[in-house]
Amino acid sequence: MVKRVADQLGYGAESVRLWVRQADIDDGHQPGVSTDEASRVRELEQEVRELRRANEVLKRAASFFGAELDRQYRR
Repeated sequence: MVKRVADQLGYGAESVRLWVRQADIDDGHQPGVSTDEASRVRELEQEVRELRRANEVLKRAASFFGAELDRQYRR
């Protein structure tokens, strides 16, 4: 049945099978990670990457300005 529908839609049978499986997960008929949950995880992972980059910039700035203040203090 999946093969017939895939042929009618012009997609591969495996693609249609995976879409049906994901729809079953999203509807709660099968266990697994829903599309919404997967999207939220991706968003959170992106936010973590951005925060880590910002944290690294702040660490470098603090180190730079700390060294600069130390040089001024020693004069």
